[in-house]
Amino acid sequence: MSGLPIASNLYFDNHFKKPGVKLLPNEFYMTSEDMVLVTVLGSCVAACINDRTAGIGGMNHFMLPDDGSDASHASSDSMRYGAYAMEVLINELIKRGGRRERFEAKVFGGGAVLAGMTTINIGDRNSEFVRRYLALEKIRIVAEDLQGMHPRKVAFMPRSGQVMVKKLKTAHDPIVVEREQALVQRTPEERAERLAKARARVELFQSNATAAKPRAELFTTHASNVKRPRVELFASRMKTVEEA
Repeated sequence: MSGLPIASNLYFDNHFKKPGVKLLPNEFYMTSEDMVLVTVLGSCVAACINDRTAGIGGMNHFMLPDDGSDASHASSDSMRYGAYAMEVLINELIKRGGRRERFEAKVFGGGAVLAGMTTINIGDRNSEFVRRYLALEKIRIVAEDLQGMHPRKVAFMPRSGQVMVKKLKTAHDPIVVEREQALVQRTPEERAERLAKARARVELFQSNATAAKPRAELFTTHASNVKRPRVELFASRMKTVEEA
């Protein structure tokens, strides 16, 4: 897997009290360890797929729904396309002992944070793509929180399949918007250089005894009684509900 765009921003998560990985756009990560995978989404989409029987799971983070036919041969560039990002994640899970018939998917993102950049909202296209792709692959979507106006922070526990979501306060978070605008417009060479720099800034694991405790981040999930549950944020009463 050395040639694949594997997320390398490792840290110790003080909220969940376990090792974590922060995924940047165009990256993925899979593991059987007791970890938390975290990413922030605007118009991008992240698919969280796990096999609870095998105790393995993974997450990707892609920018565009197209098939990547116009991308360079570099996997870090192709990863921005949904078809490639989904194929990489599913294939790597299978290689590590996952079974396609046991896979469960939870999908997030696709917010309207890049409105005005194109005539067709990228978030809507990404959301439609991931639903269609998983349906064709016969992988069940057990929960989703797609589209809308808000960026999201997502935390995924690969072994159990539990996902928690935090809707960010502003509808058009400037950091998320600027990052995604810049990534869409960058050349393949610029995107590859950015990923190389990000991997050079690996955060060392911190021990509970020595790590400075940051302000706790609250994540919440809720599955409503619909055929395909959405993941919603309890605005006033913050609590965590583990999904199916």
